[in-house]
Amino acid sequence: MSELRIEHLTSPEIADAIAGGKRTAILPLGATEQHGAHLPLSVDSEHADRLGVLVAERLGDALVLPTVRVGCSAHHLGFAGTLSLRPETLEAICFDCCESLAAHGFRRVLIFSAHIGNYPVLSEIEPKLAARLPADLDVIAFSDSTAVLDAWRTASAGLASHVGGHADIAESSIMLALRPEAVRSDRATAGLAEPMNDALLARVLTGGVKAVAPNGVLGNPRGMASDLGFACLSAVADLLAAYAAARYRPLT
Repeated sequence: MSELRIEHLTSPEIADAIAGGKRTAILPLGATEQHGAHLPLSVDSEHADRLGVLVAERLGDALVLPTVRVGCSAHHLGFAGTLSLRPETLEAICFDCCESLAAHGFRRVLIFSAHIGNYPVLSEIEPKLAARLPADLDVIAFSDSTAVLDAWRTASAGLASHVGGHADIAESSIMLALRPEAVRSDRATAGLAEPMNDALLARVLTGGVKAVAPNGVLGNPRGMASDLGFACLSAVADLLAAYAAARYRPLT
């Protein structure tokens, strides 16, 4: 199939795809939140849109659900326009989507997020969903933010120190690759220079981004390039596909 996004397929086409072996669904999570003065609020959702398709192409047995375009972004509410869900709301959305998928014959769901703020929910969601969903539906949730940042740093090579996890060289380059007209390159400025780690992430999630980076940027967008954006997308798609494949159980 050339089209893997279920929202662009007809119901009979989806039924045929499931019958033909595409019994894995990918649920991308995004966000609508500030990304400094140079990037639109849609960064995480557009990033998730593309990653979902790239991962499905790598897995070969998957279709992609519409991206959930609002996430857990309370730590960005100090900036105008940011929208945020409560963790229990995001969990409920994931459950409702999975319950629908099970009714149609899907047997696996990979849930990933292009927004790190959703990772605390994803880190705990598998047993919660397993307790309420049919036993023959496997839920695989990816929540390793360190692995994503490492993939970005590897792709960024000599500019790895500019990776900070938010509106940095990686995310800015990804938007240049996806929607170059949406990037306000002349407004790009460096933000917090500390490398992202668990301690800094905890500070950001509890105290808010504005307290550590008044301009909303964690890292440095300078040096952004579309080629680097494509490299970052490919690296994370490889990471997600490998993680999902390693978790696959044989379908009976």
